[in-house]
Amino acid sequence: MTFAEPDPPQEPLRVSILSQGSYLIASIHTALNDSQLTRFQRDLIDRIGRDRARGVVIDVAALDVLDSFGSRTLRDIARAGRLRGAVTVIVGIAPDLALSMVRLGLDLDLPTALDLEEGLAHLAAATGAGVVGGAAAAGTVPR
Repeated sequence: MTFAEPDPPQEPLRVSILSQGSYLIASIHTALNDSQLTRFQRDLIDRIGRDRARGVVIDVAALDVLDSFGSRTLRDIARAGRLRGAVTVIVGIAPDLALSMVRLGLDLDLPTALDLEEGLAHLAAATGAGVVGGAAAAGTVPR
């Protein structure tokens, strides 16, 4: 009888997923490889249902590169989230990253905002929920 080798321990994800009211805020703290991105996707989609989230902000400010797999994974998260009842917005795309994505022809094809405050304002407008303070309370509409 042979025994299968045990799976190597999974490296901890460098992503935090926090709950703020009916929203989830996921911050990616460093570049993730493909398997880590897939795990992040699974974890976030699970949290949407478990927390009954109506909106998700994914903060990518720490990323200096985003390849086609990463952009597709972010799109897939948004689509799966929408099927589970949550709106997703990506925030924090650095200027160099935005230019690189344009040059490579990568398009997220989902809502983006400059920063967390604008992302929360976008979610408030999209879900009809209010955000205490910030742009949504002031009545501004995200671009």
